[in-house]
Amino acid sequence: MTDATNDQLEPIFTRKGEASTARYTKIPLLEMLPETAYRIIKDETMLDGNARLNLATFVGTWMDDNAQRLYSDSFDKNMIDKDEYPATAAIEEYCWRILSDLWHAPDPDDVIGTSTIGSSEACMLGGLALKRRWQHARRAAGKDTEKPNLIMSSAVQVCWEKFCNYFDVEMRLIPTTDEHPLFDGTGLEDVVDENTIGVVVLMGVTYTGAYEPVEHIAKLLDGIQERTGLDIPIHVDGASGAMVAPFLQPHLPWDFRVDRVASINTSGHKYGLVYPGVGWIVWRNVASLPDDLVFRVSYLGGEMPTFALNFSRPGAQVLLQYYRFLRLGRAGYTAIQQTSQDVAKYLSAGVAELDAFELLTDGSDIPVFAWRLKPGHTDNWTLYHLSERLRVKGWLVPAYPLSGEQADQTVMRIVCRNGLSHDLAEDLLGDIRSETALLDSLQAPIPHPGMPPAFHH
Repeated sequence: MTDATNDQLEPIFTRKGEASTARYTKIPLLEMLPETAYRIIKDETMLDGNARLNLATFVGTWMDDNAQRLYSDSFDKNMIDKDEYPATAAIEEYCWRILSDLWHAPDPDDVIGTSTIGSSEACMLGGLALKRRWQHARRAAGKDTEKPNLIMSSAVQVCWEKFCNYFDVEMRLIPTTDEHPLFDGTGLEDVVDENTIGVVVLMGVTYTGAYEPVEHIAKLLDGIQERTGLDIPIHVDGASGAMVAPFLQPHLPWDFRVDRVASINTSGHKYGLVYPGVGWIVWRNVASLPDDLVFRVSYLGGEMPTFALNFSRPGAQVLLQYYRFLRLGRAGYTAIQQTSQDVAKYLSAGVAELDAFELLTDGSDIPVFAWRLKPGHTDNWTLYHLSERLRVKGWLVPAYPLSGEQADQTVMRIVCRNGLSHDLAEDLLGDIRSETALLDSLQAPIPHPGMPPAFHH
């Protein structure tokens, strides 16, 4: 009888590898049974939070059984290898063409797009296209290209800070304030100049879930062009909202119906309803993506165009996106996003009823809302304490500071996604009520989150 057979006869948790530490920081010298390796990792991840109860993340946490089957059938496909997987490559194009239609691209025969790992890569590709177009125009006019800048709200996601850092673009932030909690174009004329490559507008601010007014900002840029001759394009960061607005606010002009919008990105793995690992960007026409950014690569017997920061990446999520489009259609996406918004409004109304809180947003844009403690309500506890108490119940609800001139204000935010049922929402609201009442009952300030004296009788 071999050693492997002997190991298999050993009871689970007494086998080699399971009866000792499971934390390997060096590769083991010998093999172990596949069941043992699986068990070690499975047990190690038991301490992770429940993804369905993670109300901090925008990322999808549920797909149906047929999607799971499709995922397992295709997780070995490499999206970059379009010569070997031409059908997957064709499906990628179907998807960005579907998005270009959803976003009202003016000419279906003159549009270009691509899939990405997520919205962060898509944003960087959009920023690179803006920078290169600006450089071409400056060189054609005999001007220097040394100091490009990009204008955006202080509430942008960190990927835009990365873009500006990595690609030598000055980041010109317009700070959020109590009077202007969203970037609404106030102060825009003061920061635009001949080196401005574009303006980023958010369809779904990460902090609060609100939409920035794309059409209004575009009209302000129209006025700036009339006065100065500067023609500044807009990139819409629709990481969340670009997969919500077409279904819940179909008449809102934020996309390619606004002439100044040059490109739009979204996350397929957020309100696109796919598991993590896919984003999208679409340009309003082929001219908006400079051809010298596109590489034509000879790879494994074929030649293909590619514009990406990554090379090899999974093709399975692209197929899952197409599955979602086919399975749900407009009606299904509308039903899901509407249900998520209904849950958000139910929860936000319940939070607003509590004397301790005031809402910043109520879920009327994307199904996300945020709230803060009413000024003067208490000095005994903060929203960080409430977040900690909810975590004890299994809920992950973040507390964090706002941006810009509001950085001294702490808020909490809930992201309502497909899978957060009304039943779960009722349980969550009940816990918010009970934990808030418990915190309000304290007679002395809590030193820091997680260790309030009242909980150590």
